[in-house]
Amino acid sequence: MTKHADHEHPGFDGTKPSTTESGAPRESDAHSLSVGPDGPLLLHDVALVEKLARFDRERVPERSPHAKGSGAFGELEITADVSKYTRAKFLQKGKKTPMLSRFSTVAGELGSPDSWRDVRGFALKFYTEDGNFDMVGNNTPIFFVRDPMKFPDFIHSQKRTPDSGLRSNNMQWDFWSLSPESAHQVSYLMGPRGLPKTWRNMNGYSSHTYMWANEAGERFWVQYHFHTDQGVENMSNEEAGQLAGEDADIHRRDLFDAIERGDYPSWTVYVQIMPYEEAKTYRFNPFDLTKTWSKKDYPLIEVGKFTLNENPKNHFAQIEQAAFSPSNTVPGTGISPDKMLMGRVFSYPDAQRNRIGTNFNQLPVNAPVTKTNSYDKEGQMEYHHSGDAPNYAPNSYGRPYQAEETPVEARWESDGELVRSAATLHSEDDDFGQAHTLVREVYSEEERQGLIETVVGALKDGVEEPVLTNVFKYWRNIDEEVGRAIEDKYKSETA
Repeated sequence: MTKHADHEHPGFDGTKPSTTESGAPRESDAHSLSVGPDGPLLLHDVALVEKLARFDRERVPERSPHAKGSGAFGELEITADVSKYTRAKFLQKGKKTPMLSRFSTVAGELGSPDSWRDVRGFALKFYTEDGNFDMVGNNTPIFFVRDPMKFPDFIHSQKRTPDSGLRSNNMQWDFWSLSPESAHQVSYLMGPRGLPKTWRNMNGYSSHTYMWANEAGERFWVQYHFHTDQGVENMSNEEAGQLAGEDADIHRRDLFDAIERGDYPSWTVYVQIMPYEEAKTYRFNPFDLTKTWSKKDYPLIEVGKFTLNENPKNHFAQIEQAAFSPSNTVPGTGISPDKMLMGRVFSYPDAQRNRIGTNFNQLPVNAPVTKTNSYDKEGQMEYHHSGDAPNYAPNSYGRPYQAEETPVEARWESDGELVRSAATLHSEDDDFGQAHTLVREVYSEEERQGLIETVVGALKDGVEEPVLTNVFKYWRNIDEEVGRAIEDKYKSETA
């Protein structure tokens, strides 16, 4: 088993009697200081005040989205030579890199059931010698929206109404049916993979397009695929509903128990590679998060495998405080002109600054294994600091700084006016085409019937006009036959 760097508090000793946070021995862990056995408590009972004050502050703000989840540590091993595409050290053949994974639901809060129909987050952090590299994806290769301006509205529509504080199918379908770019993801979500049996039995995807660069400076567009070695397995609506009531933590429990008994899950890592220039004329916009690249055009290339073999010792410290962001890149990797990705590069680390503090990268689970020399300083909970070294650059006193401009590795050309506009359409771009292909050519007849039943079931649970009519039209645009079947079944069951 490959152990990750020590994530435990260096000052903790679980063998000695309990102490206060300042290290003094506790006089009791059972009784408060009082005036006689039946009298009032005292403000100067430091141990009690400290214990209650800390208890009052135990919860940090939950993630929004991806609040409910869990994860484990493991190792990535590269088994293929992809050096002609990237110079990233951790992606060279034979390299082994410690890592952390976190799986989650998107819409539910911390206490929500694991088995709700939802997209699953698939976040990976690799502790490389050049700094942390994060891949923050999902168990679907596409997403609901393609512009970050719409992302907060999408999440609001999946959460709770302002009046009742309840989740609303009507609100969800209102947003989806008025956002045609959501069609591909909604078709995926309403299909069998919207209810994975376990996290171990689902694939992961970068969804976004990223960039690789090799030693010669050649650039390539890349999409990551993580295929489960346990096989893809899903649940029925009935199984998921039953589990939501019987064991809301079924996925968290399954992963922990599997690793505990030595049944280490693994995923084979593949990439699709697109030569840099081909992106300009590819039939679909390769930077559109609602689209996939055809595997006929860009076949999967096997890269390696990652295995999860170590459970967290402290869920809060190592999973709840884990912070993932696509802004964490290393030499040989980079981002793309995907608008959603560029929005996430800002929003993800900023969300963690708000959620767990300015210095969240100093927490052991987030800290890189390599030493840092950052001129960022101070803020809440600064632990690692630069002592009395100059805290500005340039300086004349020996603290190194980047004195020369280095070439931008992950780069692309752009020349245009400042506009608020959708991206330029490529030859086969539209909102419903790939959703139609998924429903008509990928799903079996049995899976199509299951999708129809799932959608109708959701519509019967509170969806009202004019949203209802918009949803019928939305599904007819995806597939005329499926759309008609949804409308007919709904009307026959609600007549």
